[in-house]
Amino acid sequence: MSETLPSREQALQLLRENQCSDKVINHCKAVTELALKTAKRLKERGLKIDFAIVEIGALLHDIGRSKTHTVHHAVVGAEIAKSAGLPNSVVSIIKRHVGGGITASEAKKLGWKKDIYFPITLEEKVVSYADKLIENGKRAPIEVIVEKLSGEQKLEAAERVRKLYEEIKGLIGDFP
Repeated sequence: MSETLPSREQALQLLRENQCSDKVINHCKAVTELALKTAKRLKERGLKIDFAIVEIGALLHDIGRSKTHTVHHAVVGAEIAKSAGLPNSVVSIIKRHVGGGITASEAKKLGWKKDIYFPITLEEKVVSYADKLIENGKRAPIEVIVEKLSGEQKLEAAERVRKLYEEIKGLIGDFP
């Protein structure tokens, strides 16, 4: 597996080649913008973070939505990324960005192969964090996101998303 990252334009082209809708592509761009702002803030606060991995991972995090709009888009997207020869760092971001992470028991219920579906690296966490805060192309308050997940009876996911939000917020401090 190559560790060579595609350029921003190559990543956008990959989304188009996989027939991602304009809505998905615009969402990915909005997530990328917030993820890069968050990464910049983390770097300013002395943390080591790879901007290129954040950018390309955020751009491609929803590539699986070209095939499905269910939670399965994470594993479908990871497969697309693997077959495109993308680096493991990007494949992992795609696989681990949903719901603030998917537990082993949830993954088993979903029929996913045994693997880690929780964001581990700072880059994975930043993309998952940014993804959860973008709603209809705009930054949404965490309360709106948690309420939405709770209303969908996704209480564990709501709690994980809040926990991830608090973790990143703790690292970046007050951030618009």
